[in-house]
Amino acid sequence: MGCHSRISCRFKAGSEERPRSKLAEALNICRDAGIKVIYTAHMHRADGCDMGLFDDLHPPIAHRAALVDVTPGVDIYPELAPAPGEHVIKKHRYSGFFGTDLDMILREWGVDTVIISGTTTENCCHATARDAMFRNYRVVFLSDGTATYDYPDRGFGAMPAADVHHATLVILAASTAHVMSVKDMQARVSQVGQLT
Repeated sequence: MGCHSRISCRFKAGSEERPRSKLAEALNICRDAGIKVIYTAHMHRADGCDMGLFDDLHPPIAHRAALVDVTPGVDIYPELAPAPGEHVIKKHRYSGFFGTDLDMILREWGVDTVIISGTTTENCCHATARDAMFRNYRVVFLSDGTATYDYPDRGFGAMPAADVHHATLVILAASTAHVMSVKDMQARVSQVGQLT
């Protein structure tokens, strides 16, 4: 799960509050069921040595106005904060697996299914879901536990958040993940952990 305070303030999927409340609900369901929770947090070093092409693609990152480690905005919302013993993996790319020890931790714990929630639907959540499937994890992708923002026109037309979110869910459902709502996930968890 990833949800930074500075990024999620732009979300339009429902409203800023709705995705956060669904994320909190999903966290409680997982914790109550004894499902281990791991957070991923996309951030970079202030000197930019781990930025790669983000400098070229996203001006706020290039200008060090967003996603810089130990600065305001990279913190996780208090109502979604990790519980004692839950890990936060710092990542430098969209995927929670790329260049991190996420896979090693999941395998050590014997995990075979991951539940993806957080932000943004089409970037971090999508990339993590794909990388999880490529590593032979079953993937549950929470349709109302993920969110995104409106895309401005960068030469191909603007795209509202609802369209970005919907398109990503359709693609993932067809190719990568079991896409479901938080309510559906809860029902499956209550059936002795049958998520897929």
